Amino acid sequence: MKISLAVQTPEFQTRSAISILSGTFAEMAERAARWGADGLELMPVEPARLEVVELRSCLRANRLETAAVGTALLAILAGLTLLDPDNEKANQARQRLYQTIDFAAALNAPLLSIGGFRGRFSTIPGKGRELLAEILRRAGDYAQPLGVRIILEPINRYQSDGIATAAEGLRFLEEVDHPAVGLLIDTCHMTMEETSWTEPFRRVMAAGKLWHVHIAESNRLYPGQGLVDFPAILSTLAEIGYDQHLALEILARPDPDSAAREGLAYLRRLLGRN
Repeated sequence: MKISLAVQTPEFQTRSAISILSGTFAEMAERAARWGADGLELMPVEPARLEVVELRSCLRANRLETAAVGTALLAILAGLTLLDPDNEKANQARQRLYQTIDFAAALNAPLLSIGGFRGRFSTIPGKGRELLAEILRRAGDYAQPLGVRIILEPINRYQSDGIATAAEGLRFLEEVDHPAVGLLIDTCHMTMEETSWTEPFRRVMAAGKLWHVHIAESNRLYPGQGLVDFPAILSTLAEIGYDQHLALEILARPDPDSAAREGLAYLRRLLGRN
């Protein structure tokens, strides 16, 4: 398994609560590599403004993969969701989705994640679920020839009104019915919705849809600061043959660099890499 950090890209001045690592992108990449990361999961806000060549150069210089591209900050900082009831904002969100897919393809990122960016089903009464399935199906059609797959993230009931568990995610994927759309499991959301630390991973892996994992504590801090049984999770992932990224998507506490450094150190110890 590989370890990556979910980091905010540099085009947007306002920093989010989950923006770990400080400094320029070059400084962030150097620090991530020095502390033992294998890659970065990039979280843009305005992907069309980013200098892709410069980002690729920084990643290459530090031998870092682009583990994935995340859409969390499109909702958190840009205020965009795919199911916004305002047609103009919904169209902006969908345009930003395709810009972000293009950004992922330009960086050779294999995955693009969709969590809270999807919005809530209830904002489109009676049609939200069907509409999201169609949006993801079309996004899959667009992304697949570019070498990008879409990963949907189950989100806890307080931040969403549907697709809260791995099982619900798999049922929804049946409705989407697209080979380039799979699942991301986030250990923080698991603490509020699942009944086992291990079975959701087994179930999704058996379905061939476990494409990415977000690592965060029950309180969204770096691992080791909460209640999640990470030894059991990592042991299960190794047993079932998951060999992709464990991406730390965590709060920048006590500060952006300490969160990144300590989170990496914890996972490296569990993986026997220290």
